[in-house]
Amino acid sequence: MRRAILSCLALVALGACQVLPESRSPQRPREPSSGAVVSPSPAARQCLADLGATGAGFSPLPDRYAGQGCSLLNTVDLTRLPGDRGMFSVTNLGPVACPTATAFTGWVRYGVDRAARIYLGSPIVQVETMGSYACRNVAGSSRRSAHSQAQAIDVAAFILADGRRVSVLDDWDEGTSAEREFLRIVQRSACKRFETVLGPEYNAAHRNHFHLERGGDGGFCR
Repeated sequence: MRRAILSCLALVALGACQVLPESRSPQRPREPSSGAVVSPSPAARQCLADLGATGAGFSPLPDRYAGQGCSLLNTVDLTRLPGDRGMFSVTNLGPVACPTATAFTGWVRYGVDRAARIYLGSPIVQVETMGSYACRNVAGSSRRSAHSQAQAIDVAAFILADGRRVSVLDDWDEGTSAEREFLRIVQRSACKRFETVLGPEYNAAHRNHFHLERGGDGGFCR
């Protein structure tokens, strides 16, 4: 009797071993075909709700894979940004991923506009960008840029309520002392909200804009 029980236990143990998952490297899910529409995830829907709670003006865009490692997932058309005393417009942005749009909205309100009022004596009314989404690689590499998933924004200049235009290209080195200080302050404040921030001191390719990126390796600000 004892031998029979032990045999049964051995068979059960062997059966249990057979259902254990094999140790394999995780496989990347197959990318849907170009132009395929996908359903937003719960996290994506929550991000849209959080962005809406800021008071920003935006419209959700359809989720799509563009092919060649590029995608437009949980992106929005961001048109107006909330401030302490009104709304700001944003130009030339195009589709931008919701988490990036949320970080950008907070940065413009708390980092840019407040710094403009303190250092330049005028609030901002508009942010000029060089866009977000572009299906391309990081310059000089075979790695896809954060722009290929609309997770980065390139910011070129700020328009103030008093009519001044403060640009990265013209004023980082050649602006007034207040304008130079303002641009450095807003770049440092961006580093608190974005994983990667690149500007004129990084390389010549960024002499005319700030590159603000979410979803990168993190911790790089220059």
